[in-house]
Amino acid sequence: MKKPKLQLACDQSSLKNALKDISKVGEIVDIIECGTILLLQEGELAIECLRALFPDKIIVADTKCADAGQVVARNVSEAGADWMTCICSATLPTMRAAASEVAEVQVELYGDWTIKQAEQWLDIGVHQVIYHQSRDALLNGETWSKKDLNRIKQLIDMGFQVSVTGGLVAKRLKLFKRLNVYAFIAGRAITNSENPVSAALEFQVEINRLWGS
Repeated sequence: MKKPKLQLACDQSSLKNALKDISKVGEIVDIIECGTILLLQEGELAIECLRALFPDKIIVADTKCADAGQVVARNVSEAGADWMTCICSATLPTMRAAASEVAEVQVELYGDWTIKQAEQWLDIGVHQVIYHQSRDALLNGETWSKKDLNRIKQLIDMGFQVSVTGGLVAKRLKLFKRLNVYAFIAGRAITNSENPVSAALEFQVEINRLWGS
């Protein structure tokens, strides 16, 4: 079982704040995500800045693309993104078009989606999905359940690289210790902590403890 990666989600509303936060912990994490909110506020400049700061890191553009996959993918790729996200309700042609321009497309699993759809994603060469507990769901008091863990395992067994996100803190990673998770995605748990460096390191220490070095 491979050690999961740690992905930092930059969902600040301003580029200035995002760069201030990422500069503290960018070398500690494995993947840097230019979040949807940041992209909507700052556009491709946000990707360009993250790429300039961290030329050797994987940069994800969290576009949640639903249409015009090739155009969106080409734009974020030219700005410096390696990967991008598509929402699970996007059509197969949209996902396929996006995959023609970036190294990886990640499907964001929100709302209603089916295993049949997931099989179709695999058929067109999309092998990454992101399993969410959304911000709004967490605010409504929902938490990770056995049902969530079973669905994550099902996706992994199908052959997906599954990233997990939503209200994650280091001590919660033990919930997933029997699963071959591809990456854990954290944002505010790191950037809003009193000591972001310590928070990021705590994630990495717990990942190493649970999955080995």
